[in-house]
Amino acid sequence: MTAGAQLPVWLALVERARRGDPAPVLIGARYTLDAAAVLAAAEHTAHTLRRAGVRCLALRADNGPAWVVIDLACQLADVCLVPVPQFFSPPQTAHVLRAAGCDALAAPGTRWPGSPLGARAPHAGELAGLPYWRLPGVPVDVPAGTAKITFTSGSTGTPKGVCLSAGHPQRVARSLAQVLDLPGVRHLCLLPLATLLENVGGVYAPLLSQGSVLLPPLAQVGLSGSSGLDLARLTGAIDHHQPHSLILVPALLQALAAAIGGGWRPPRALRYVAVGGARVAPALIDTARRGGLPVYEGYGLSECASVVSLNTPADDRPGSAGRPLAHLTVTVEHGELVASGSGFLGYLDAPQTWHLPRVHTGDLGHLDADGFLTVHGRRDNLIVTAYGRNVSPEWVEAELLAGPLLHEVVVFGSGQPACVALLGAAPASGDAAIDTWVRRANARLPDYARIGAWARLPAPLAATPGLLTGNGRPRRAAIAAHYADTIAALYRTTEESCRA
Repeated sequence: MTAGAQLPVWLALVERARRGDPAPVLIGARYTLDAAAVLAAAEHTAHTLRRAGVRCLALRADNGPAWVVIDLACQLADVCLVPVPQFFSPPQTAHVLRAAGCDALAAPGTRWPGSPLGARAPHAGELAGLPYWRLPGVPVDVPAGTAKITFTSGSTGTPKGVCLSAGHPQRVARSLAQVLDLPGVRHLCLLPLATLLENVGGVYAPLLSQGSVLLPPLAQVGLSGSSGLDLARLTGAIDHHQPHSLILVPALLQALAAAIGGGWRPPRALRYVAVGGARVAPALIDTARRGGLPVYEGYGLSECASVVSLNTPADDRPGSAGRPLAHLTVTVEHGELVASGSGFLGYLDAPQTWHLPRVHTGDLGHLDADGFLTVHGRRDNLIVTAYGRNVSPEWVEAELLAGPLLHEVVVFGSGQPACVALLGAAPASGDAAIDTWVRRANARLPDYARIGAWARLPAPLAATPGLLTGNGRPRRAAIAAHYADTIAALYRTTEESCRA
């Protein structure tokens, strides 16, 4: 028996197959697979990989059963899997393939922006029905035991490779399954499977809970690129599939809250909705819950194989990111969150980070007396005002994004007497309404964190290349440079107000 066949998710599938359980496990747009069919497909795919001598496989594909089958097959065949988000730019994709030394690529076709494959490139065969090609990948040094390399799109344009063992993500999934206690859960994947959060929380955890995973293509749930959203299609997909659980990023939660405000009602089948990826204002959580969305905030990072902490119906403290999962320990050192017990193997091209016992997250936060974790924001983003006050911009931005009026907010203020903000809103939203909303948000903030002046963004940040990361987070330095004159004018306004 291979090491992959001894992992918890595989053993859970084997147990279901031995029982003759006919219930669907993976439900795609065109076909479904029960446990026995998943095992057979993964074993066949693993055999194909072994026979071809594939060492490191890049997977660039839409959500669907084939993605999961290939993921499981790589674990069986001891092949390193490199998920490639479809929203990565051509240079980012080229960097991923080169940095990880990928010698094969599974993708639905050769013609996509930045494809390294020529129009007539012969394919090597198929993996779970998905074509794959061989690449001239040069082996690279990776930490011992690396089974998956997930690339994060952070503050720079070059994604960073996080090396994980096969057991890391499944350890997180096992803790999630235990703490959520949703046997037979029916989960609808809304985020790309190349996103570690959906891979772990949306696939592995439901499978460990003897549940099923709904895997429609992203376009069918209204998502396109890194931040495109068709809200009517999203709510329609949720209504159609009647899932028990969802995973959201804050932007999707904000959109669903707006839909609730417009009359949409979440299906009663929903039992648990997780939100993570950035700080969420308690007011937004409260609005969504009052509208019938059972949403709970969590916190995680790729270096801890995704989820670190979360709130649950049985253990909830709004305004926090919940308690840390049972398999790890979180401490606070000089204001920074430090995790141990489920750390990654290290970064690609950074041997000094390999096999470290603890993960310094780079996030600021604290643990209360009851063990609930609150995350304030990134240490690198910290604003220190002219009066020496520390402000995490993510905190202020979350408060401003807590209602439906604004859809983009970026806060600045280092060395200044007050914070300022660039705001994105629908063209129909008048300045008076925006100003009223800013005043309401300011009333919820201490005086040193309030917005002293603001300006409307002339266009969405995504319209200008380089202002957002691949997963839609603001590149603050690039935004500050692009809107330098506007921000300088806002600073002059706050200085005049302080003198007046």
